[in-house]
Amino acid sequence: MTTHTCTSRRAFLKTSLLGGAATLAALRLPSARAAASASPASAGKFTSRVALTAGGDRANLAFQALEPFKNEIAAAIGTKRVILKPNNVITDVPLCASHADNLEGILEFLKSIGKTNVAIAESPAGGSALDGFANYGYNKFAAQYGVKMINMDTDPAGFEVLHCIDEKDFQPHPCRVSKLMLDPNNYIISAAKLKTHDLVGITLSLKNIVVGAGIKDSGAILGRGGAGGGKSDKYLMHGGGAHGINFNLFALSPRLHPHLAVIDGYEGMEGTGPVHGTPVDQKVCVASLDWLAADRVAAELMGVDISKIGYLTYCIQAGDRGEGDLSKIEILGPAIKDCAKTYKLPDGWEKITSWQKPV
Repeated sequence: MTTHTCTSRRAFLKTSLLGGAATLAALRLPSARAAASASPASAGKFTSRVALTAGGDRANLAFQALEPFKNEIAAAIGTKRVILKPNNVITDVPLCASHADNLEGILEFLKSIGKTNVAIAESPAGGSALDGFANYGYNKFAAQYGVKMINMDTDPAGFEVLHCIDEKDFQPHPCRVSKLMLDPNNYIISAAKLKTHDLVGITLSLKNIVVGAGIKDSGAILGRGGAGGGKSDKYLMHGGGAHGINFNLFALSPRLHPHLAVIDGYEGMEGTGPVHGTPVDQKVCVASLDWLAADRVAAELMGVDISKIGYLTYCIQAGDRGEGDLSKIEILGPAIKDCAKTYKLPDGWEKITSWQKPV
């Protein structure tokens, strides 16, 4: 695999304080200005840009991947609060969760562009988000960056009711969704991972936001009620099968999607994801303001045929969610082929891809 020269962690933290131009030069990344000054033929060919970084420092990879978009990101955030949404499926399996170093790189980047009104928010499939934050080492960010930690299940902002279908009846069912993910005054960053998924094939930046936004009652775990008879509306989002979950992810994506996708592939997960898979040593990171383009590139990095992934195929076919045509996505960084690996897919692939056939 081709790797970029990386600074040490100490040098990384030092250079991040030098200012955008100095940092960019130190990290030897193509700038947004350089990308914009490409040949007219290239400029007309591409409709989206995705940054791909590779190297030996996880936090640095995230920082580098975001640098080419710093002016766009700063303008898009403006005075909004930033909601950084990690991918914590459960609270005690580190491989399934967004790594603290990846979040550190994102937070350091936000600090470098003067954006410090940031909260880390999550609703895991099981357990309390605050327990997960402690277990995964996120709490150090509260003091270091002044970040607020939010459990979306109990957040005073409350929820809004959207609707999901269930394969059993194909009728709309009310589903509680955190208002944090819907508030137009919030800027949503999906800190996702390269992971396989035993229901939809792969889970990346979009799924992290959609399913993560569904809330649950205390003690509930997906379909299993809590001690007090509570429920998890994430279970409703899963739609009862391959047709239901893929349609729900697609149907909810216009309102529930990241404004900025950061996908950590330093150590991915293959096999029985999103919790019980095995690690893949890849040492890459992907970032884009076009979440669909980011997920498209991420799938390629995993060696996964995007036409087999239902919800992403639907989003590409809709034509209004982002860019899904790889030939129209400009890659800022090394070539995908130099960083790609072939992930072991989950068992039951025929069932996962059954969305392609009539019910």
